[in-house]
Amino acid sequence: MKTKKQKVVLAITIIATLLVLAIGLFFIFRNSLLQKAITKVSAKMETEYDSKFSIKSASFEGFSGIALENILIVPKNADTLLKVQSVKTNVSFWKLLTGDVQLGTLYVKNGFVQLVKNEKGRNFDAFLKKDTLQDTTNVDVNYAQKAYRMLNQALNLVPTDMDLENVSLKMDDMGRKVKLDLKKLRLVDKELETSIGVTADNFKQTWKIKGFADPRNKKTDLRFFNADTGKIQIPYIDERYNLKAGFDSIRLNIKNIEMDGNELHIDGTSSLANFTVNHPKISTKDVVIKKANFDYNFVFGEDFIAIDSSSTVTLNKMKFSPYVFYQKTKEDKNQIYALKVKIPKMKAQDFIVSLPEGLFTNFEGMEAEGNFSYNLEFLYNKNKPRELVFDSNFKKENLKIIKYGEANLNKLNSSFTYRAIINGIRQRAVEVSPSNSNFTPLGEISPYLRKAVLTSEDPSFFSHRGFINEAFKQSIIKNIKTKRFSRGASTISMQLIKNVFLTREKTLSRKLEEILLVYILENNRISSKERMLEVYFNIIEWGPNVYGIGEASLFYFGKHPSHLTLNESLFLASIVPRPRSFAWQFDGQARLKDTYIKRNHYIADLMLRRGLLEAQDTLQKQFPVEIIGPARSFIKLQPLDSLVLDKIEIDEEFDF
Repeated sequence: MKTKKQKVVLAITIIATLLVLAIGLFFIFRNSLLQKAITKVSAKMETEYDSKFSIKSASFEGFSGIALENILIVPKNADTLLKVQSVKTNVSFWKLLTGDVQLGTLYVKNGFVQLVKNEKGRNFDAFLKKDTLQDTTNVDVNYAQKAYRMLNQALNLVPTDMDLENVSLKMDDMGRKVKLDLKKLRLVDKELETSIGVTADNFKQTWKIKGFADPRNKKTDLRFFNADTGKIQIPYIDERYNLKAGFDSIRLNIKNIEMDGNELHIDGTSSLANFTVNHPKISTKDVVIKKANFDYNFVFGEDFIAIDSSSTVTLNKMKFSPYVFYQKTKEDKNQIYALKVKIPKMKAQDFIVSLPEGLFTNFEGMEAEGNFSYNLEFLYNKNKPRELVFDSNFKKENLKIIKYGEANLNKLNSSFTYRAIINGIRQRAVEVSPSNSNFTPLGEISPYLRKAVLTSEDPSFFSHRGFINEAFKQSIIKNIKTKRFSRGASTISMQLIKNVFLTREKTLSRKLEEILLVYILENNRISSKERMLEVYFNIIEWGPNVYGIGEASLFYFGKHPSHLTLNESLFLASIVPRPRSFAWQFDGQARLKDTYIKRNHYIADLMLRRGLLEAQDTLQKQFPVEIIGPARSFIKLQPLDSLVLDKIEIDEEFDF
């Protein structure tokens, strides 16, 4: 009778014998198995990817080395996708037994990957995952496990020792060509260095990558810079998207990739020096970020992805903590988006000099005293959109503007010359001063018009500080639902800043400047609300080449603004958003169309409910809007029809 210990020893001996036998059989037949594997891959390429895959020769070298010669992938009726003369690699045998492929060494000589798009299509379409177009809304995804698995698979394919010689990546997108040539790339003893020759249609450069790379311990510290003089230019996107971008250097440091329970943490830092970007939707000038640094902590959970608040962003002299969160709950398939930004107390002047050059041109040269801090909180629940949270909190400490840049906000308090800019062209000069006979002080503008414009454009103008949080919330909700910027939240303060100090260009730069200038104007009490409204009425466009309410009142009704009736005021208020399209509101007999009459009645009733009108004022709603000024010539008048003419003749004959 064998003892328990003897049984264990026997079991271990049997397992070891079987393992040795399996390994022995594998080594005996491994070349045959390799050929079968290649044949299987070739058949799969033919049936699933409609491509020809071939390897001229393949064999094992040593214990775990593999040598491949003349590898070729050619999609049917398309350009060659991959061609490599020689590949030698070493695979971890023990990892292979567990189902993982982990490369130990990799040597590649003379090869290329070629991505082509032409009138026949793309030569890589068959290799794109077919399930990417499928709806995955109702599929449960464990973000932590998926990200960790993908990272492990990717890092296992990065060898500990690597030597690539004369390998290139070619791109041809409808004639837009880019080529990246790696003459020599070496990774030895965790030190990586390579030079990349970049050839595009409009420039040629040599890039350098140098630093530390340890794929097995999931750590790296690489620096990417230009071996030549000048910035690194990013190819292809300038021709494809009209986006020009470049930088002096990029540093990418990954300190830690760790699975902690059900959460994946990726920690590290990245930095950017002298990043330059130019695009018509961003700014009319080059936007330059001299120095940026991002100390990041990415967190992947079972049902969420986040940038943790322990992360910090440094932009020149400005430092802030971001928090970004996305969650897709399994129970109700809900989606939650959150954003928090915290700028701790900092000097106002440090903030001004930290703004990217070219993005805030009106702030260049501005000087300020004092300190400020800022907190932004945003939360959106897809299942409860009306509970959206948008909270912006700005705290100042002895904040004072001591010198303005190009946009001198004090200009609003004195006489100045205004020139509208339309399609980049400056319009005629309009004097905002008593020397202009059409200039109308606020007190001489009909109360009906003042109240009608405020009701339709900005009801809380006299109580808010430039922005209306609730309007922003509704704008965000609308834009998220439509998946585009279909609604704004512009106040009279914002319109005033845009008209007086900025252009009408639709760029990110102009919008950001508008927001900051409005905040400075409103929260430093640079100009009174009454003066702001007075300037607004005297500069905005009211029709084709019609600026200011003095000109508008004469243009439409041949009278002074103080004599405008309720209906006339309601009409003028209605054309503020689109003043050049006023003629569409009238029919062929110069009568206001029913749709616009109803709209004006609605505004009048709203003014009545808010106590801005008396009951007797609304009796004026029955009177028609009669255009008697030069504006009448812009309305397409139609001759009276024959029925009307017949009726006139009958009336005259019988003298009714």
